[in-house]
Amino acid sequence: MALAIRDVREHDLDAVLALNNTAGRSILALDAERLRYFYEQADYFRVAEIDGHLAGFLIALRDGRDYSSPNYLWFSEHYPAFVYIDRIVIANAYRRHGLGRIFYCDVNSYAEVRVPLLTCEVFLEPADDVVVLFHGTYGFQEVGQQRMGERGPQVSLLAKDLPSYTYVRDTYLENENSGLPDLPWLAGRDLPLANQDAKARRLAGERRS
Repeated sequence: MALAIRDVREHDLDAVLALNNTAGRSILALDAERLRYFYEQADYFRVAEIDGHLAGFLIALRDGRDYSSPNYLWFSEHYPAFVYIDRIVIANAYRRHGLGRIFYCDVNSYAEVRVPLLTCEVFLEPADDVVVLFHGTYGFQEVGQQRMGERGPQVSLLAKDLPSYTYVRDTYLENENSGLPDLPWLAGRDLPLANQDAKARRLAGERRS
């Protein structure tokens, strides 16, 4: 079994949309417009490919994005800097292969050199003890709860401290030679060309902070 975790490509989007919308009640449905937003704006959007087949994906955004998700907005109101996991989906045929943990290790590695906090939410309605246990064993703690809209589900808002960030910030991000080393595993996602200016402004702001 050949596994690759890589940045999403435009030709993946139809398969990602189909996978998302057949994932069940615990994953909110997407339309093509919302998925295009993620493709153009998400700081982290990676897929798992097994033997050439799309096996899953994870989408995450940093603070400061123009994103209307009530859970993302909750974290924006409470924390100045974070990476927010919007969704993770694993295809039925590839569950129980450890892909969830592989994705979480990967997004953790992305986040811990950029921000002090990794965040997400889990649905409490319907309750899923396996999902709650998964996040608990990975170091997430509940920092709040809210209902998504008047009739939406109750969710538990989770956060995981990233202690490595302090060292990275002091050594690289706030050093006079600011910036992470130019290594492939430290590189951020190459957003579509239309968003390169916004990415450049973000990086410039980080170097000045």
